[in-house]
Amino acid sequence: MEFVALDVETANPDLSSICQIAVVDFKDGAVTGSWQSLVDPQDYFDPRNTGIHGISEAAVRGAPTIRALVSELQSRLAGALVASHTPFDRVAIFRALEKHRVPLIESKWLDTARVVRRAWPQFARSGYGLANVAGYLGIVFRHHVAEEDARVAGEILLRAIAETAVGVEEWLHRSTELVGGSIAREGSEDGPLYGETIVFTGALAIPRREAASMAAAVGCAVSESVNRTTTILVVGDQDIGRLAGHDKSSKHRKAEDLIQRGQEIRILMETDFRRLVQLEGTS
Repeated sequence: MEFVALDVETANPDLSSICQIAVVDFKDGAVTGSWQSLVDPQDYFDPRNTGIHGISEAAVRGAPTIRALVSELQSRLAGALVASHTPFDRVAIFRALEKHRVPLIESKWLDTARVVRRAWPQFARSGYGLANVAGYLGIVFRHHVAEEDARVAGEILLRAIAETAVGVEEWLHRSTELVGGSIAREGSEDGPLYGETIVFTGALAIPRREAASMAAAVGCAVSESVNRTTTILVVGDQDIGRLAGHDKSSKHRKAEDLIQRGQEIRILMETDFRRLVQLEGTS
């Protein structure tokens, strides 16, 4: 069993403003290495963020930018299973690379907060923040230090595996399943996309319920399964590039089968879906 855990701190509310990043290596249930770096975000520092993590503009003076760290990140993340607690770190990496016009790094991402919500029922609805879960599990750490937060995310994943006897690869699948309830929605009749029926698959950067509400607000009916009424399939960004047969989800394969039979289904990556919603929501 091998994976890496990642955490970032940001200079301000913009997730692309990474000012510290860390990657911790795990193999066979133990930490085998770690790397941490301050980052010059080429952006302003909000006092509220500095008050949380203690990193100031002076602290990162002379530190590398994300662009300068691309080779290091590529060597540590490319093709790896990357664990992070909540989707914010993943989105921060994507946004920072996009900001610097650097190609995205292909990895498998596992949200350990989603794992927690499924491994321990008391955290299914709330209380699954890193510090709270670490306290429950008796893990001592310095919060808001990227290397420490990354280590704890990895240790939480190891505890969940030990508690449930569910391995990392299976957690990749289970973490995208609903904790309970349905995401099915009726589309707003006033929405510009009224009449479309949308289905989500793969690991999304935002919760499925949030994505479903966004889609319904612009008129899409939201379904949990691909069928003859489906007109749009939204695939998580990290899954859209998987082109070989069963590397795709069953929903993705079924949509492609229906397309071959003549059904008109548009397949979108999550980033394009979110931009579409933003544009249609302001039209």
